[in-house]
Amino acid sequence: MAEARTMFIVMRKDLVKVLNWPLGSIVSQGSHAAVAAIHKFREDERVKAYLSDVDGMHKVVLETKNEASLFKVADGLKQQGIPYYLWVEQPENTPTCLATIPVMRSDLGDALKKCSLLR
Repeated sequence: MAEARTMFIVMRKDLVKVLNWPLGSIVSQGSHAAVAAIHKFREDERVKAYLSDVDGMHKVVLETKNEASLFKVADGLKQQGIPYYLWVEQPENTPTCLATIPVMRSDLGDALKKCSLLR
């Protein structure tokens, strides 16, 4: 089976564990980041390919420890040349998560190696 393009959404775990954000707010943050990434990079051929197969869309939601580790993930993605959108909740100006464009896992290198599935 061919490798599927996948969007990776990386959430800050401390929003739940330390700051006590409700689950609905967490889901909203990831949704905002995913839609923003698709919109911002809508002319990218990888995004176009992903959108052409709505029934075959894949997403993986990961967690990282806190704001500092979210920025480290962002730096790793930059180094790998993977476009992403960092969602900053307003009016609090709080970076909450990021979403990559749809990519092949093999393109990520080590950019997400310290992230685990969101629990």
